[in-house]
Amino acid sequence: MKVLVSDPIAKEGIEILKKAGLEVVEKPGLSPQELAKEIVPFHGIIVRSATKVTKEVIEAAENLKVIGRAGIGLDNVDRETAKQKNIKVVNTPTATSISVAELALGMMFAAARRIPQATVSTRAGKWEKKQFKGFELYGKTLGIIGIGRIGTELAKRAQVLGMKIIAYDPNVSSHDQAQMVDLNTLLKESNYISLHIPKTPETTHILDKDAFGKMKDGVVIINCARGGVVDEQALYDAITSGKVRIAGVDVYESEPAKENKLFELDQVIVTPHIGAQTAEGQQRAGIQIAELVRDALK
Repeated sequence: MKVLVSDPIAKEGIEILKKAGLEVVEKPGLSPQELAKEIVPFHGIIVRSATKVTKEVIEAAENLKVIGRAGIGLDNVDRETAKQKNIKVVNTPTATSISVAELALGMMFAAARRIPQATVSTRAGKWEKKQFKGFELYGKTLGIIGIGRIGTELAKRAQVLGMKIIAYDPNVSSHDQAQMVDLNTLLKESNYISLHIPKTPETTHILDKDAFGKMKDGVVIINCARGGVVDEQALYDAITSGKVRIAGVDVYESEPAKENKLFELDQVIVTPHIGAQTAEGQQRAGIQIAELVRDALK
């Protein structure tokens, strides 16, 4: 049986597949059209976030039995078409939870002390000490939208810092690390808001113009979840009006985001979708997805 690895995974994962007697072909960077041609003889495919397993790709896959996503989100896989063709879809929801939670926390620290902006200023030969007065995380209220694996890991860490944790999640009624509230309450009471939800029709633009209007002045927004759960134009307007003090953004409505209106603003800390990009997280993801694909085929 043959497995196509169309996005790079940890070498330990490749070895697991080979030891199981599977033929592994690594071909990263294929366009959707190229992938539709390449996929025909393969029984399994492993992707991360770059490869889009579209309806056209799945329909062209004459032998495909399993689609493996090394990561959490499945928005780059057409699950409905896969289900219609009886193709199993597997992912690794726990592999990079700590990695993403730590990036969100890092964004919170960077926002509180304006670390990226102070770095740029100091390297430019300036000494703008008084301009970079920050604020503490201690005693502030963190509102977490989506208190699943990643949200829980963030809550654990923020709790140690002395923050009050509240959370909104329609699938969770109680939580050990957070006080569960409705969305309006979270918007009104939070000093920080961090999103940890998938992008679905229900969550698209969950933070829109109306949502920003309900927030405290000077709120900090962190999005290390998915592009599109925050309305980028509404966020831009909220920052320029002073409603949002600063934002940390790792994901975008259109990726790769080489141009984005948010990049114009000094009050936005931006990274190129690196939430899961840690050595430990990628090793866990590679191993776990290889084991799942191996088990599905064997």
